[in-house]
Amino acid sequence: MSDKSKVSSSELALIHPNAAGIDIGSTSHFIAIPADRCDESVQEFQCFTSDLHRAAQWLKDHGITTVAMESTGVYWLPLYEILSAAGLDVKLVNARQVKNVPGRKTDVLDCQWIQRLHSYGLLEGAFQPDQAILPLRAYTRHRENWTRYAGVPIQHMQKALRLMNLNLDAVVTDITGTTGTAIIQAILKGERDAQVLAGFRDGRCKKSEEDIAQALDGHYREEQVFALQQAFDSYTFYRQQIADCDQQMAACLDQLNQAAPDKPHSSEGGKRSKTRRHRHEPDFNLRGELYRLTGVDLTTIDGIGAYTALKVISETGTDMTRWGNAKRFCSWLGLAPGSKISGGKVISAKTKPTANRAAAALRLAAQSVSRSRSALGAYYRKKRYHLGAPKAITATAHKLARILYALLSQGGTYEDLGETAYEAKYQARVKDNLMRKARRLGYDLIPIGMGENVNKVA
Repeated sequence: MSDKSKVSSSELALIHPNAAGIDIGSTSHFIAIPADRCDESVQEFQCFTSDLHRAAQWLKDHGITTVAMESTGVYWLPLYEILSAAGLDVKLVNARQVKNVPGRKTDVLDCQWIQRLHSYGLLEGAFQPDQAILPLRAYTRHRENWTRYAGVPIQHMQKALRLMNLNLDAVVTDITGTTGTAIIQAILKGERDAQVLAGFRDGRCKKSEEDIAQALDGHYREEQVFALQQAFDSYTFYRQQIADCDQQMAACLDQLNQAAPDKPHSSEGGKRSKTRRHRHEPDFNLRGELYRLTGVDLTTIDGIGAYTALKVISETGTDMTRWGNAKRFCSWLGLAPGSKISGGKVISAKTKPTANRAAAALRLAAQSVSRSRSALGAYYRKKRYHLGAPKAITATAHKLARILYALLSQGGTYEDLGETAYEAKYQARVKDNLMRKARRLGYDLIPIGMGENVNKVA
């Protein structure tokens, strides 16, 4: 390749002349500004609050208006908030976009490389929800962590019971349910009679008292009862932490609704939710609060419960104009097909790997419609037959994302066509495709019944 065909960085158009680049660290941050602004265009600032304020003032003193930084762990967040409060346009950049630093890799070269890429407009900022949604997102994520932690003491309780040959998990669906909790509490209070323990059976339990009594005929060991007590206390503590998170989330949603007077103030949505409320969901009128916040009832969509809707809204917010259209929204979620094409040949159309929490919630919702008699359930089963379960889950989650986007951006209500109507539309679409292909090849397709009549006439 000749030198004339090479394009140097100096030939690129300067999009952001007042741009700075920041290399984020755990103890200090390196900030680079254009070399003509001062003698030392790269400065190191410690992570203390006073140093972060000093960094913001240093940037403003040198005429910087926009800043790009890597999304490294959680170390970027304090600096991001301080720079945003100072009036700077801060872009949080995925580390994969700036990892290819030419030559040796140091903190100084990293921040200079980020500054150069940003000044030429080659970096895109990551999505950040509105400031009003951030507390709700923090509470929701924190609650998810406590829910995950609560699973560990449940496993410890199951192990302690099994070691005493108390097969409680074999006769109840959930040992932390009404029946299981009552039995465990009685065991910890000293009750050992299997018949008495079986008497704590809830009326909704599918197993009879005789089956439960037979499963609870074991041999009690002091060390395992002690382990059961500690595991139960830990689980109780986690449940209390989750309940405290629910109170904070309810207060946060109420504040958001008070700040949105143009939204409907009814405590209930339009139609009844199609998804049954899970007992581990927040213990307040979450569906009504979300309806007040968004103006639409997202729980009428098959597979979308109130808690699933909350997890999506806490990640995306309610303003869908940030993406522009449904395609960009699905691409941000990581649910849209990829486009890896070279030489006119499609190399791969896989979805990109992502840790998007909203996408994970939609994937779980897609799995839950596998046996539904709705149009979404029929769509999932059709895709699973042709593509397999993993791709069917992604495709159904993609359709759920488009429905959510349409409701949040345009309002209205979701009307389910039903399995029968979906199959009829699918058959009509297949027939139209066959007719179109036949005409392209110079043939006409005649239905079987009509073909017999033509033969008789001939």
